[in-house]
Amino acid sequence: MALQDLPVNFGGHRLMITESPTVKMKELDNGVMTPVVDRRTGIEQYTVILFAKPRPAEGRRTAKGEEIKVNLPGDPGPGFEEGSYVELVNAVVNTYEMRNENGAITASGLWFKADGLKPVSRSGELPTAA
Repeated sequence: MALQDLPVNFGGHRLMITESPTVKMKELDNGVMTPVVDRRTGIEQYTVILFAKPRPAEGRRTAKGEEIKVNLPGDPGPGFEEGSYVELVNAVVNTYEMRNENGAITASGLWFKADGLKPVSRSGELPTAA
């Protein structure tokens, strides 16, 4: 059974874009690539690749980070280039399973999605108005 839309708190991590947001694509049976669109709205879905690195904590060795792919409900807009630090808006995680014709699980894992991206400064603090 797949778990759906479990809230994720990335507050203890710095999230840096390693691949800018792009339209999410899927391969059709005939090998043609086509954009993924929302079934209700018809809006093209996007993905962004982030490097999630735990923030340093006193008295603890700095942990290594992990690259994650995040699905977005549309174009997040300008200003989200490689190297930018971001915060995920309403981030959730989902589980998936793929089964063969006999019902045996052949693959399983996690996938992330968020309602959008918010820019943050390099230190991870939200920008302040001047």
